[in-house]
Amino acid sequence: MPKIRVTKEFHFEMAHALWNYDGLCKNIHGHSYILFVTVIGEPITENNNPKIGMVIDFGDLKKIVNSTIVNKFDHCVVLSSKAPSKHLLTTEEMFERYEILNYQPTCENMVIDFAERIKSKLPDDVKLFSIKLHETANSFAEWFASDNE
Repeated sequence: MPKIRVTKEFHFEMAHALWNYDGLCKNIHGHSYILFVTVIGEPITENNNPKIGMVIDFGDLKKIVNSTIVNKFDHCVVLSSKAPSKHLLTTEEMFERYEILNYQPTCENMVIDFAERIKSKLPDDVKLFSIKLHETANSFAEWFASDNE
């Protein structure tokens, strides 16, 4: 059976700041992220399976990505654990949703993190093929399984 790639697109808004960076992105700022998640597998062939002909139900992929990425990071402020942020985050009205990560929250590092989060939730017969994360309309980072084997 041929391998098929299936892609789903997601959108979320997120703010971040790059600790110790030498440019404007050291300041808290936001982006409208677009995330493309591509998985690969063989379409289901069992006649009695309600998902016959699918690699993965788009709804199932949506649940996985929403629960591990979008619901966690949408309208969230994301900072590195190296940044002194305790005082800043005490303003509850503005910082109810934040994530402190053990890495610099660059687009590149986020695709690495997102890949690990998604891979652990996929069915055994479906593999993560790639992730593409647009930080702006013309700037993005990509992760490919083939580059990371």
